Amino acid sequence: MKKVSIIGATGYTGGELVKILLDHPKVELASLFAKIDKPSIPIDEEFPRLKGKTNMVCRNFEMKDIPLDVDLVFLAVPHTVAIDLAPLFLDKKIKVIDLSADFRLQDPAVYQKWYGKTHTRPDLLKEAVYGLPELFRDNVKGAQLIANPGCFPTSILLGMAPVVKETEGTIYIDSKTGTSGAGKKAAIGIIFSECTNNIRPYKVLNHQHRPEIEQELGILAGKNVNTCFVPELSPIDRGILTTMFMRLKKPVPTADILAKYNELYKNSPFVHVLPEGTFPELKNVIYSNTCHIGVKSVGEDLLVITAIDNLVKGAAGQAVQNMNIMFGFPEETALI
Repeated sequence: MKKVSIIGATGYTGGELVKILLDHPKVELASLFAKIDKPSIPIDEEFPRLKGKTNMVCRNFEMKDIPLDVDLVFLAVPHTVAIDLAPLFLDKKIKVIDLSADFRLQDPAVYQKWYGKTHTRPDLLKEAVYGLPELFRDNVKGAQLIANPGCFPTSILLGMAPVVKETEGTIYIDSKTGTSGAGKKAAIGIIFSECTNNIRPYKVLNHQHRPEIEQELGILAGKNVNTCFVPELSPIDRGILTTMFMRLKKPVPTADILAKYNELYKNSPFVHVLPEGTFPELKNVIYSNTCHIGVKSVGEDLLVITAIDNLVKGAAGQAVQNMNIMFGFPEETALI
């Protein structure tokens, strides 16, 4: 049994982590922490769905209370917070999976531009492994620090990986997301009466995930890749449906493109390539760690559509998938 801890256990992603890890047969969930306004709170008060499953409490996080008797820590904390936390564990040889953006971008200047903070540990950017298992599984195996990908990048990179080398020009991306992507907070823009019966573009061409997307697409393509990325807030609580439009260097039939996808993902249990003429729907992936992919080509034009659950494959589930690989457990353990 491996012992793990979660810092940030009361957020949406933290709650998903707690739920998954409580059912993990090879892991002991040793401690829970979060920034709360009292010394501690029973975790089943924060997430009543856990009543009867655990009597664990979540403690208010203080730097003096960091858990050092564990094998791995999940940092489900806001962006810019993990920079200071991760080294505390890494110095003690405790593995870290960071679900924020603090170790995803390889260039500290790019991080400062998009997140407004000087990166104080650029040395760790070289050590961090970008934890998208289907594409970088071998790197994940020996990692001490995992930068868990963002939810939008996960939906885009899985959709683009088999074909990005064959594209030319800008890739146009439309991603519709649920309100849980904004986190567990009170904000006018995500209250029910503002979101229901509405779809609203936001951070148009200026979303903080854009440099992450272009960085990783560039690595996969071996060249600079430019995207036109528009996220849209939709009247649902969870899920991301991403549609990508691009031009190929030459016409390729849909069947041949599907063959590339099936070859790349043949050993990836959570990626399902749909048959020709079939396209993803959110209802078929929510509450799961799966990504569904559909493609169609017409001449040199290619359309790729993906669907994931932003809180599971886009965050907590992917983090557990990475943990399983790091510890040598079967990749699917505790995940659906």
